[in-house]
Amino acid sequence: MPHVSDSRLFASSPHPGRRRVLGYLAASTVLAGGLPRAARAAGQDAATTPAPAAAAPAPAAVAPAPEAPRPFSYDILAQEMKARAAKPHVERTLANSPLTKLTYDDYQRIQFRRDHARWQGKEEMFRLEAFYLGWLYKTPVELYQVEDGKATKMAFRNEDFQFYNPISVKIPETGPLPGVAGFRLNTPLNRPDKFDEMVSFLGASYFRALGRGNVYGLSARGLSVNTAISGAEEFPEFTNFYLEKPAPAAETVTLYAALESPSLTGAYRFVMKPGAATTMEVTVQLFLRADIQQLGVAPLTSMYLFGGNDPGNFNDFRPEVHDSDGLMLDDGGDLRYWRPLNNPPQLATSYFSAENPRAFGLMQRDRNWNDYLDAQAFYNLRPSLKVEPLGDWGKGAVRLVEIPSQSEANDNIVAFWIPSAPAKAGDALTFAYRLSWGMLPLPPDQTLAHVQRTRTGHGGVAATKSKLDSRKFIVDFEGGLLGNLPSNADVKARLTVAKGKVEQQTLSKIEGTKTWRFVVDVSAPKGTIIELSAVIEGYGRTLSETWLYQWIKE
Repeated sequence: MPHVSDSRLFASSPHPGRRRVLGYLAASTVLAGGLPRAARAAGQDAATTPAPAAAAPAPAAVAPAPEAPRPFSYDILAQEMKARAAKPHVERTLANSPLTKLTYDDYQRIQFRRDHARWQGKEEMFRLEAFYLGWLYKTPVELYQVEDGKATKMAFRNEDFQFYNPISVKIPETGPLPGVAGFRLNTPLNRPDKFDEMVSFLGASYFRALGRGNVYGLSARGLSVNTAISGAEEFPEFTNFYLEKPAPAAETVTLYAALESPSLTGAYRFVMKPGAATTMEVTVQLFLRADIQQLGVAPLTSMYLFGGNDPGNFNDFRPEVHDSDGLMLDDGGDLRYWRPLNNPPQLATSYFSAENPRAFGLMQRDRNWNDYLDAQAFYNLRPSLKVEPLGDWGKGAVRLVEIPSQSEANDNIVAFWIPSAPAKAGDALTFAYRLSWGMLPLPPDQTLAHVQRTRTGHGGVAATKSKLDSRKFIVDFEGGLLGNLPSNADVKARLTVAKGKVEQQTLSKIEGTKTWRFVVDVSAPKGTIIELSAVIEGYGRTLSETWLYQWIKE
């Protein structure tokens, strides 16, 4: 068994900035297949507002003298961040600026002018646009263009943005900006004649990306520090970004980023390649100022409101509402694990121990629109996100945090890797991994059957009175070598139930399909946290991935 789990109420509530900080990403942009979550919640998109706001009668600011280009490389950045770790952390934020008074609606109405995008050459395959400062995003970041080993600061002005009426804060029409909030990169992702958004970096160390045919869903972070433990969570921030100017017709773009927080600094490199699955090769060097109780590497953030296995009491016409439906873990050996997500009655957490895992991620396996019926959100098109460690990660655990939620506007799912070695002041740590964003379908020639669906309900037998004190779990395993076996094959389900009682269980093949259905009824006292695990075995081998589930008996 690779996991130990518990569920409890923590002393501190989740930081509100994390719960939906990425829901407002690209809030002024219409995406293929629907609006970003925050724009949809507001009931409009700023791009449809026809009237630009009048310029405020304020004098234009005087632009500072441009900085001279300076030598740059990833090694130089790493040395700078190592030196910075030896000094106290300094907060960066807008001071007494009217931009801090921008409302959510104001922020939606400020858009980067497409004709001001950087890298608009005829053969350029990537275009850069910036996000305006203000509203939630009060920490200026600086962007640099790297060319021929030299970094040159990119200057942005109010003239680069379009302001749509009404905006409650007076903003000059011209003049330099003290920085920007973040940026996005556009590329011909879906059609050769149209530049679509590929990736966005906005807010703390949050970023997210799209594969071909996707709409925005889950997000990633550069790092998590003390997430969902007793005490305050720390939110490291990307402060400076260095973007190598891509060569004409280049298929990849390389980005470097400086990370800062009270407890550490970091140097990041992202080599990004758009495609059916957009990939990022990520290299991380961390320099610790202080001991860290819990270091979260490659953190992922998503939303699960309700679904087939956890329908809740939402009285919603949509059968399912989620950006991701399960956590996948490939332990690097012969086993793969699938843990359906829940919207629990209380803050819940699970740990999945591993040594040098091959991959983990938050996945959206269900791609059937009829299972969602949302003609705006298109949850069936939300990307899955897989993390593939590169090099030796040693021993540790993937931690899954599930936060109770009553709204799809809240990100309530977090997953990340926790190294087993303690994170101590003075440590220099290195990690490398690949992120893949996209539909990420399972390979058709896989050996192991996969969990096609999980359903739950009251225990008992059909056509008889339900047993309200027990819970029925239905798990459908599809494909692999198991799917080719006849219904009388000598296979069995190996079931483990912690803190619950098994009332009955069956395993049978669904006629006319390559699906085997495992059904188990479990009872437990109220308030019990029950852990379940099931895998199909036969003929001396494992025939399916391992299904894991956490049930909190209410």
